[in-house]
Amino acid sequence: MNLPTSVPQIKILIVEDDPLIQLGLEQAFSKYPQATVVEVVGDGYSAVSAAIAHKPDVIVMDIGLPRLDGIAATQRIKAELPNVHVVMLTSHTDSTEIVAALSSGAEAYCIKGTSMNRLMAAIEAAYEGATYLDPQVGKKIFEYLKPPMPSTGFGELSERELDVLRLMVDGKSNPEIAAELFLSTNTIKTHVRGIMNKLSVDDRVQAAVVALRSGLV
Repeated sequence: MNLPTSVPQIKILIVEDDPLIQLGLEQAFSKYPQATVVEVVGDGYSAVSAAIAHKPDVIVMDIGLPRLDGIAATQRIKAELPNVHVVMLTSHTDSTEIVAALSSGAEAYCIKGTSMNRLMAAIEAAYEGATYLDPQVGKKIFEYLKPPMPSTGFGELSERELDVLRLMVDGKSNPEIAAELFLSTNTIKTHVRGIMNKLSVDDRVQAAVVALRSGLV
């Protein structure tokens, strides 16, 4: 995989109690030059200690961990290290757990079995301070969110912005949207900013919620 030299190095802490998944993740990340695994731990308390010791950029965190679960561990880590980003990688798809994980401070939520490209997209999104939701679970949490409902602005969206918005609702990242629409990533970023401004929302998740509730997509 050829990447430009300007791609930043992302220090990753893996928190997973299954040894086979630990090994699989380590081997998979070794194929991505921008990813550096600083440590692998198997429980929530060790995750907190390792995060404080290494100060990773991103933590790939399971929820079902021994001693201290991933949601509680994320809360403790965020309290100590608010600038560390957390990507949940779990088999849990219950809406309550998804919302709890995001409320604890996780920036991204992926389901085990997702492709490495999607996981890296989630990691890169979290690293940049954005939110990423696996398409399998994204729509499950919309009912829990309370986005502002704009009274105006729907008619201002262009056809291209509507195309971008539909793909945002599907949980696609900016690079994936760019590839599908044959546009540059920078152009997609501009469209996303424009969509959020016109819908009076603060992030991609709220934009998707407004789109679904208002019938825009």
